[in-house]
Amino acid sequence: MGLLEARETAAQVRVEELREEAERVLAELAKAEAVLERRAIARVELAEALSGPEPEADHPPEPPPAVAVAPVAGSVVPHWRWA
Repeated sequence: MGLLEARETAAQVRVEELREEAERVLAELAKAEAVLERRAIARVELAEALSGPEPEADHPPEPPPAVAVAPVAGSVVPHWRWA
């Protein structure tokens, strides 16, 4: 019985060591993926910048839509009176 308990304890220790190593590897993988993504974005942006100015559009861009001004629920309005 003691031999089985010793083997189980050794297996538990090995499992914990592997879990810690897996966490470390996953953290390194996340960092490497972030670096790869940044470099890919930089490559695309550099290619766009080196391609020259963008061609002119046939028509000017549309202005942004006007924002309607509406009262805000719960806002404080001064009491009205004759001046």
